[in-house]
Amino acid sequence: MGIITISREFGSGGRELGKRLADELGYGYYDREIVTAIAEKNKLNEQYVSYALEGGMFRNFPVHFGRTFSYSPALMAGESRLFADQNKLLRELATAGNCVIVGRAADVILREFRPFNLFVYADMPSKLQRCRERASEDEHLSGREMERKIRKVDMDRKRYHSMISDIPWGDRRGYHLCINTTDREIKSLVEPVAAYVRLWLEEQGQ
Repeated sequence: MGIITISREFGSGGRELGKRLADELGYGYYDREIVTAIAEKNKLNEQYVSYALEGGMFRNFPVHFGRTFSYSPALMAGESRLFADQNKLLRELATAGNCVIVGRAADVILREFRPFNLFVYADMPSKLQRCRERASEDEHLSGREMERKIRKVDMDRKRYHSMISDIPWGDRRGYHLCINTTDREIKSLVEPVAAYVRLWLEEQGQ
């Protein structure tokens, strides 16, 4: 069973790399589909579910506030249920077959499945450029505003990850491969990354 998790800095191209890697390997690909499934199950707005699962309710707490959800008074019963639903769904996807899962702290939640964990990062100018290229027509953020947004999203991901792992988000100790996409075309990275993943899986007997 091949399971690949992708953690990524906002604007680094991690989502695109994950999709292209899944296509190259013939794996299932899961990202926004997870949010959609949980929102439909709980009859909630997708934006709210996405906000919650990206660590929205942790924004007023220090990065090292606690290591389990039970320590945080900010987690209301409904929000706790969203995380429980997400964790259950992630395990179901991991059990169902080969897959690439983007975000959701899947590297931590699925560690019992021994996934291949990938971290994607880039310098700020490259992230700003990617965000500009992918911005919707109705989004008109200045460079400074976009940079604040990038830093905010990454901090939320860092806070969320720190709630369930002793290894900091982005720390190379938590990943099998870290990729710097600065000034790189994402599609040019797919074949070498896929080759590395195949070798790792073979060595693991997967």
